Amino acid sequence: MPPAPSTVISPPATPHAFAGVFAMLAPHMAALDVFLQGQLQAFEPEIRSMADYCIHTSGKRIRPALVFLSGWKDRETVSGDIVKAAAIVELVHLATLVHDDIMDSADLRRSRRTAMREFGPTAAVLLGDALFAHALHLATDFSTNEVCAAVSESTRRVCAGEIVQTLRRRSTDLTPADYLRIIDLKTAELFRVSCFLGARLSGAEAGYVGAADKFGRHLGIAYQIYDDLADFFGREDKIGKTLGTDLASGKLTLPLFALMDRLPPFERAALSDEISGLQAPRPELRLKQMLDLGVFDAVEIAVQSEVSAARDALAEWPGRPPTHYLLALAEVLLAQVASLRPMG
Repeated sequence: MPPAPSTVISPPATPHAFAGVFAMLAPHMAALDVFLQGQLQAFEPEIRSMADYCIHTSGKRIRPALVFLSGWKDRETVSGDIVKAAAIVELVHLATLVHDDIMDSADLRRSRRTAMREFGPTAAVLLGDALFAHALHLATDFSTNEVCAAVSESTRRVCAGEIVQTLRRRSTDLTPADYLRIIDLKTAELFRVSCFLGARLSGAEAGYVGAADKFGRHLGIAYQIYDDLADFFGREDKIGKTLGTDLASGKLTLPLFALMDRLPPFERAALSDEISGLQAPRPELRLKQMLDLGVFDAVEIAVQSEVSAARDALAEWPGRPPTHYLLALAEVLLAQVASLRPMG
């Protein structure tokens, strides 16, 4: 597991709503909506409604928010290039969600039927490919190839992370370092490139672009650990997607590593059999054990460690407007983790 931070960050007593932090982004998000709707005409008529379904299954749009916040000028300044970059990362993200839901056999995404359930797994995987392809097509619209190079590399890395995770499913030989490598690729990479693109397209100097890039990577790792924690401690009516898929699909995540470390040998062997598919998963028992053995606290510390590293990345740039808002977003993530804490 990642080491505990030297200074534990205390989350706010009252969890922030994402809407509170994102309220000032309303003009930017509205411009993003208009842009994405305009892109539907680029898809063939036969699949246009399917692409529209995915766009409207979008959630909090954290990655576009990172593009906007990293390139922040003020509430009224809505840059066309930054809106386009936000659309690109959102389309890549939507494509990964379509593919994730197929691999997880998930029924719900954003409280709606997944594309897999709506259109079937064969059509859904190809739909994800079409979303990927259109994102890369949009990236070619910029005057230099820098955006296209960054997005295509990130897309490859995200896909590599998903491939590695798929090949290592039901394997109990995975180490915590392997886990961090996978989530660095499959999740943190899009957070990183979102921050890079926002800062770069806003004209920020190289030092700040590098700092924003590093911030995004650590925030992305923290977010994936939170998401893995929510798979056990969340509620579907609040999270809005199918939960409990990690153990059922043999995906070894940080909460399961922490539980493994705390179980006696006999129970550890039984859990290994559940992960490897030799026994049916027992999610209720494993959640009870997590509650009894302090797993939540251990994983929360890991999130705090990554958020601390994200904050450190921006420490030399305290006066920049983007810095203030990016750090506020990190606080929102800590509050979201705190909101999962079991009562009693």
